[in-house]
Amino acid sequence: MPAHHLVVGGGPVGRHVASILIERGERVVIGSRSGRNTGVQGATYIPLDAADAEALTRAADGAGGLFSTANPGNYTVWEKQWPPMATALLAAAERTGAVYAMTGNLYPYGPVDGPMREGMPDAARDHKGVLRARIWADALAAHRAGRIRAFEVRGSDYVGGGEGHVSRVLPAALGGRSVRMLGRVDEPHTWTDVQDVARLLVAAFDDPGAHGRVWHVPSNPPRTQSGIINELLDAAGRPRVGVKGTSPALLKTLGVVSPLLREVSQLSYQLTRPYILDASAAEQRFGIAPTDWADVLRRTLRAAGTEAKPSP
Repeated sequence: MPAHHLVVGGGPVGRHVASILIERGERVVIGSRSGRNTGVQGATYIPLDAADAEALTRAADGAGGLFSTANPGNYTVWEKQWPPMATALLAAAERTGAVYAMTGNLYPYGPVDGPMREGMPDAARDHKGVLRARIWADALAAHRAGRIRAFEVRGSDYVGGGEGHVSRVLPAALGGRSVRMLGRVDEPHTWTDVQDVARLLVAAFDDPGAHGRVWHVPSNPPRTQSGIINELLDAAGRPRVGVKGTSPALLKTLGVVSPLLREVSQLSYQLTRPYILDASAAEQRFGIAPTDWADVLRRTLRAAGTEAKPSP
């Protein structure tokens, strides 16, 4: 009987994790609030409330891996939705013995003065970064106490699958309209492919010696925000458009009337200075290189409903 795994979350990362596991002959259940089939051939889909520890435990019973890829999309609900989800996921991992494979982000580090490397302290002071750091700290404490086996994978802003800052403005750019990005558009920034997040999650799951720590997702060399929009338009054979930034001061002002922009403004440091991810430790341990950039561009365009022009 092939191994059974539970993937919590039906977004791009969860779909890629499920596909990798299924391709090697393992059984995968994808649980999401809707239980909607998102197109992964061979997966079983179930409706699942990630904040319900009992439901999670039942779904993960007998599973080798509990892959947490869910994420409340709107920053304004994080403080309400993340704590019960994290508690329930941790409880399910402890009750079932499944390896807890966590999809994290770079928020716990807070503002940094150089490339972000594995092993850096979690020093965030904004409430979203503190929240994400606490979720990992709780899991790590349980791991060190021998109650669970856990690790966390952290990547930068997503590309390749219809999520993140780029996907938010890409349809307008493809339609020939100027776009406005958050922060500066001329600073180098790491972009992480959702497929590479999934590849690292599975690789670290397979390696018991890799548990109990944070790993960074191997990612392509940094691009500026204007640069990645231009590359996507070039790949699609569309004319380039204006790409403007948004200052932290303007974000803060807009945040007076918009709760979402108020939350976004707290993270403006990520897009107003170089924001570079160093994943050399993961690359060396797992032998994983970032997905070819041309393929990343093609899949980012496809997620936006546009195909890249044929290569000459």
